[in-house]
Amino acid sequence: MKNILGKFLLVLSLLAFLLVACEKNEADKVEEVHNLEEENIVEENEYIEDEEDEEEIVLDPKDKIDLSLKPNEAGEVMILMYHNVDSEEGEWTRTPDNLKKDLLTLYEKGYRIVSLKDFVNNNIDIEAGKTPVVLTFDDGNENNFRIIKDPNGEDIIDPDCALGILESFKEEYPDFGVTATFFIFGENPFRQPEYIEYKLNYLVENGYDIGNHTIDHRSMRNMEDGEKIQEALAKQVKIINKILPEYQVNTYALCYGERPKNKDLEVYLEKGTYDGVSYENIAILNVGWNPAPSPISKKFNPLSLPRIRASEMKVDNVGLYNWLEYFDKNPEKRYISDGVKEVITVPKELVGNIDLNRLGDKELYIYE
Repeated sequence: MKNILGKFLLVLSLLAFLLVACEKNEADKVEEVHNLEEENIVEENEYIEDEEDEEEIVLDPKDKIDLSLKPNEAGEVMILMYHNVDSEEGEWTRTPDNLKKDLLTLYEKGYRIVSLKDFVNNNIDIEAGKTPVVLTFDDGNENNFRIIKDPNGEDIIDPDCALGILESFKEEYPDFGVTATFFIFGENPFRQPEYIEYKLNYLVENGYDIGNHTIDHRSMRNMEDGEKIQEALAKQVKIINKILPEYQVNTYALCYGERPKNKDLEVYLEKGTYDGVSYENIAILNVGWNPAPSPISKKFNPLSLPRIRASEMKVDNVGLYNWLEYFDKNPEKRYISDGVKEVITVPKELVGNIDLNRLGDKELYIYE
């Protein structure tokens, strides 16, 4: 009997020991889970604090600007006017080699191409220390954009036409930002009727712009009828939009650089309607002989933009190479980018030239 009782007590002791051990193990597990939860909370809090710290650290875009480059976004900008590109140099013609020379000279002197529309809208986005330049081609002659056959009979862009030269230069110097506005007139732009649709689509799809040069290369000088002005501009818009229905034709190069003698009619150069077709130009280009003011300048008038003849014949000392020399000797007159799109950087001495209403959403940064 004593043996049985002893065994029973031993079993009870073992059970009690096991029960205590299980309870302790469970408590340890609970404590371990609790500790892990606390560690996770701490880590999450640290992460949130780190995230909040990161959000609080907002870099001032002006800190990116290198003032040693002497940025001057109130400086002047050349809008170059080309017409023909052909085998023989002339007053209104550049040879292919000379056009290539122009582009290489501009590139090596620190110029970078921007579109006319970006220039007018103060949307200049180029590398710090560089100067914007705008390219335009008037008339839409075949030598601006010609299609030829290669030895296999396939259609290709003539490498010696204006567009062929621009496209080739774009491949070799991708940081040059190659683009241009082609001002075209008439129903047969670029003079190869079978390729009209292809050419206009190609230009827009490859970063070029198409501008208005009236339906018939019309001089506005002796116009006395506002309807005739609207007709000349609206008809050309209609032709372009027949092929490119969504494209905004909103830049216009004056034929012969001429405006109506009757100043009251100039309003129709900017906007109008004819036969159900409306237009509104954000830029009107003159022939001109000098660089354009900066788009933030008080002198800037997008409806009367001067251009520089990109030629070396009969330029009366105001051609492309004359102005390149001028800017080499007077670098303080030249637009120099700060490289930061959202900031407009200007030397203190030029602040008085700025039209603050033209800054838009950009920040003005003035430095000594």
